Amino acid sequence: MRQFFFCVLILTSLLSCKKQTSASATHTPPLQNKNEALKLKYANGFAVNKYDDYTLLSVSQPWPDAQKDFIYAIAENKINIPDSVVYDVFVPRTINRLIVTSTTHIPALESLKQLDKLIAFPNLNYISSPAVRTKIEKGEVLEVGNKNQLNTELVLASQPDAVVASAINANNKSYSTLERNGIPVIYNGDWVEETPLGKAEWIKFFGVLLNQEQQADSIFNHIETNYLNAKKMAKKATLKPLVLSGSLYKDVWYAPAGDSWQAQLIQDANANYVYEKTKGKGSLSLALEQVLANAQNADIWISPGSFTSYNALIESNQHYSQLSAYQNKEVYSIALTTGETGGVLFYELGPNRPDLILKDLIKIFHPNLANYDFTFFKPLNP
Repeated sequence: MRQFFFCVLILTSLLSCKKQTSASATHTPPLQNKNEALKLKYANGFAVNKYDDYTLLSVSQPWPDAQKDFIYAIAENKINIPDSVVYDVFVPRTINRLIVTSTTHIPALESLKQLDKLIAFPNLNYISSPAVRTKIEKGEVLEVGNKNQLNTELVLASQPDAVVASAINANNKSYSTLERNGIPVIYNGDWVEETPLGKAEWIKFFGVLLNQEQQADSIFNHIETNYLNAKKMAKKATLKPLVLSGSLYKDVWYAPAGDSWQAQLIQDANANYVYEKTKGKGSLSLALEQVLANAQNADIWISPGSFTSYNALIESNQHYSQLSAYQNKEVYSIALTTGETGGVLFYELGPNRPDLILKDLIKIFHPNLANYDFTFFKPLNP
């Protein structure tokens, strides 16, 4: 990964400081069997190597600071995989019955026209997709607990070919139970990606799993083109508004850090973000006093938590009235766009369609450039 006895000793010391990988990283199959590696332009959390009779799907970032890669061997049968290949989980080439565990997985199945394979999901009320809501009403999608603690009895009884898992660490007992019972559990780390297009490129992960690689590539190319065209359009604006993002939860204001994917979207929409010079790819934890001092004159405020009206906003905290964006009624929320059971569409579709998020932000920041309707954001109600 990264004179004889001393070289070995030094190399061993260096490797011990790096992230551990599974044994498959050092047991590659014969090169003559290798066909190609899937080309990824933005995503960093997974990789795909295709061979004559099998495919290796490697997920390196299923959650932040993961300590190993997870290697999934996809083939018609285990006998197609050479003995020299060491992997974590065997996944059948043909998946007919699939369980996914995050709403961000739903748009990939829908755009790839694979919703017929979806048999169960945790917390059905979170799903906004009308097509999936119809399947739920028909009893075609089973409720199986929540993603942090699946009802393993129901999952096993539903006999899935595979479960696509979203997890915050490796300590999910329900996933371990499924694996012990022979159910392939495949970790998906789309939420860990640090760029808008990196998140969207995880549709290729589902393309590999569901034998829809060409379609997944075509869909992503469409999203990428739309995103880059929107970014180019935003550059035509001559004025760049100052933007505040985030909201107060209890006594802490959480805002995107300057290197985060949310901050990149604001930048690509040709606006100035109040905290664009801060470091980090996650969230900032700020005192309300800091925000009032830094952002009192911000022109626009986006993503004010779950608030849907100015009345609710000011009733929760009178200090919001000090913000120019509040005074000028320039506050925009994602909480107003929901599915029929209350799921916020942004959390389901947004990571898959950063091009649509970017177009929303351009419409907010530069309304003269945008002759289209909002997808996720809307102005707060009175």
